Amino acid sequence: MLVATVFSYPVRPPVVLSSFRKPKLDPYRLCFSYRPLKLKVSAAKEPLPGELQTSLPVSDGGKSFQEENKDESVDFGWLPAFPHVLLASMSNFLFGYHIGVMNGPIVSVARELGFEGDPILEGLVVSIFIAGAFIGSISCGSLVDKLGCRRTFQVDTIPLILGAFISAQAHSLSEILLGRFLVGLGIGVNTVLLPIYISEVAPTKYRGSLGTLNSTGTCLGIIASLFLGIPSETDPHWWRTILYIAAVPAFALSLGMQFSVESPRWLCKVGRLDDAKEVICKIWGPSEVERAMENFQSVIKDDGSDAGSRWLELLEEPHSRVAFVGGSLYLLQQFAGINGILYFSSLTFKDVGVASGALASLFVGLTNFAGSLCASYLMDKEGRKKLLVSSYLGMAVSMLVAACAISFPVDEDLSHNLSVIGILMYIFTFAIGAGPVTGIIIPELSSSKMRAKIMGFSLSVHWVCNFLVGLFFLNLIEIFGVAPVYSGFGSVSVLAAIFAYYFIVETRGRSLEEIEMSLNPNLPAKDKQ
Repeated sequence: MLVATVFSYPVRPPVVLSSFRKPKLDPYRLCFSYRPLKLKVSAAKEPLPGELQTSLPVSDGGKSFQEENKDESVDFGWLPAFPHVLLASMSNFLFGYHIGVMNGPIVSVARELGFEGDPILEGLVVSIFIAGAFIGSISCGSLVDKLGCRRTFQVDTIPLILGAFISAQAHSLSEILLGRFLVGLGIGVNTVLLPIYISEVAPTKYRGSLGTLNSTGTCLGIIASLFLGIPSETDPHWWRTILYIAAVPAFALSLGMQFSVESPRWLCKVGRLDDAKEVICKIWGPSEVERAMENFQSVIKDDGSDAGSRWLELLEEPHSRVAFVGGSLYLLQQFAGINGILYFSSLTFKDVGVASGALASLFVGLTNFAGSLCASYLMDKEGRKKLLVSSYLGMAVSMLVAACAISFPVDEDLSHNLSVIGILMYIFTFAIGAGPVTGIIIPELSSSKMRAKIMGFSLSVHWVCNFLVGLFFLNLIEIFGVAPVYSGFGSVSVLAAIFAYYFIVETRGRSLEEIEMSLNPNLPAKDKQ
């Protein structure tokens, strides 16, 4: 994963919605089923002053920092929350770093630790990371519910730091496996925790753009590990140094989270109301405090968020629907081939004369980073659903270009160049939507009570599918050939675009509480006006 849904039809007649602060209006309520979801709507009325006429409820977000400055050409409403989100995104920088850190040095590691030439053991050193990540993802939900986001980030740096040191000092296969497992355990927790933290801390208007720091951090981590890994081509012991370096961001994350804000929603859920008000005032603005606290407490009271959550509740309505959508999105994301392409893209680059695996990976990392930057600009302008559908369609076209270039080589040089262009297009379009949107949309659709556990379940599906793709990709290439496998990835991308079109509701511009009230049929309906 580089960073990981519901359905709307056009509504007739147009529905008029007022601000969420007017509770007498009946908000949209989505009736979940595994068939395409339908909307229950009230009859249209003449718009009142200040009301919105739209097919989906859009929050006005209240009056916060960005609205206090009337000059809309300079909008710094994202700035108070940005340092906290940026620091938390260091957790995904570590994710990207540990993805790339073993790419080059694995040969040196195998030679020094005595398992050189054994592809199974070499693969085990890499894949044990995924096993740890799976367990970390499952355990994260309970940790967040009990400790909150800040403390969970800090506790999670323990396996990350220990794993880095144990791996760097390893003198046997068992030691390197233990270190990699501990690192994977920490990464699994972070990949669940970071999207939750961003969704609950970021202002509504900027939640999508700030959420793309999730995947941007991963990209920067991969690029950093590739640059730092270059000396390993000449120094057989350099791998120990770069594994020691991995502990530095973990230390910085642990220290920095001491000065970061806690999720105001978690603070409210555990009864720390004064602390929640202080955080809201600090990152959203004083004018948001009263409205936000009213909305938080209303949802907590109605869905019992203060009573804790159990894993078995994932089987109950409406949490089962969101868990189904979250797991499906990550399953489709992985079987659309992203990690197969990323893990083995160097094979394609070798065909066009790029013999250095590090250089090939650098091309891939920079392309992914460029796509993430575009996503940060487009996420809150175009919306999640549009980006996700467009991204998967772009991935399908890219795989078609690569497959055709390989299957119908009119000219050898042209064929090779087109195949590389297809792969880079695939990675770029993935980074615009399929990567970042998946990690943003799931916590947005989840209820306050079950957000951590739904994310944990969804990411556990991701790690299982990630492992399967990495395990069988080369075997599929040997059996069927490159072009058919790429065509298969393109077909899954088309399927994912269809799924996103029919099972995603747009969440842009809507607070998490508005979304929850719209999606949860168990919450009591407000009195109709």
